[in-house]
Amino acid sequence: MPTPDRPLRSLGFLTIGLFDEHRPAEGHETTLRMIELGEQLGFDSAWLRHRHLQYGISSPLTVLAAATQRTRRIALGTAVTPLGWENPLRYAEDLATVDVLSGGRLNPGVSVGPPLHFEDVKDALYPDTADREDFSYRRVERLLGLLRGEPASAFRGTEGIESYSDRVQPHAPGLADRLWYGGGSLRSVTWAGQQGLNLLTSSVVKAETETETGTGGGQDGTADFETVQLGLIRAFRAAHPAGERARVSHGLVVVPTDSATPEQRAKYHAYAESRLARTRTPQGPARLLFAPDLVGTSEQLAERLYAHAAFRETDEVAFALPFTFAPEDYTQILTDLATRLGPLLGWKPAA
Repeated sequence: MPTPDRPLRSLGFLTIGLFDEHRPAEGHETTLRMIELGEQLGFDSAWLRHRHLQYGISSPLTVLAAATQRTRRIALGTAVTPLGWENPLRYAEDLATVDVLSGGRLNPGVSVGPPLHFEDVKDALYPDTADREDFSYRRVERLLGLLRGEPASAFRGTEGIESYSDRVQPHAPGLADRLWYGGGSLRSVTWAGQQGLNLLTSSVVKAETETETGTGGGQDGTADFETVQLGLIRAFRAAHPAGERARVSHGLVVVPTDSATPEQRAKYHAYAESRLARTRTPQGPARLLFAPDLVGTSEQLAERLYAHAAFRETDEVAFALPFTFAPEDYTQILTDLATRLGPLLGWKPAA
């Protein structure tokens, strides 16, 4: 086994919270039990992915509010909330409320840009202001300022028997420092670094040329996934006030098979194989590069991760769970991550 320069400091997992359209309560309960299991296994964090108008969690903060009452230690995050669907002031109130309920464990992850399928949803989402909404980085800056306690109102004082604050209430000290940005391009990670945010990097990045990344690339001048992601992490830290100490969390799909049944192993490998073609060339108008899903024993996975150029730059991970598996599959995967793969990466479970 290779020895990492830095042992893995923080082990987390990410789930979409899939549910049956006709039995949504069962799916949400499964997600809450997964978070409880994660805490019992010593995971440092659990993250929920946002899914609007799909059969995954549409309101992660609501689910995480429930999770705060069923856990005591594990950090709870969103990876990521697209702010194009949110009003920064209202969202700041929700974030602060859940953070207070959790005892300061919330780690919000956000992104910007127009909502997915905006032309299809704009009449329901912004019927009167769709053509005037600002979906730029300014939306994050507004949220960040509100979380830091900047004024949200020109009025502060007493009116009749009611008292009013000029900043978001409850105020959650430290929450702004736990805001993460999901970035996949040089422009986005550089901006996130300049803002002093934390960086969530996943199994998707934007294909950029070797001129843009400053690295060698393929025949079309596009660097491979690992090279692009490595460049993003380094660009983020170069722009961040904390430099090399700036926090970066890695989010590959990693599926250990140590305690899996033969049927589970076959399912996992088939899943990864079905998604492999998309990793070979940039996909779509945005030219997105996808990382292959990693499936194997913990020893095999540790070897592959230590050989991953971008992975070696981080000491925090939130491994993404495949979307369509059964609850018993997630139990097996989480257990193997915590008891087998994590220790091979130098990680120690929380007490």
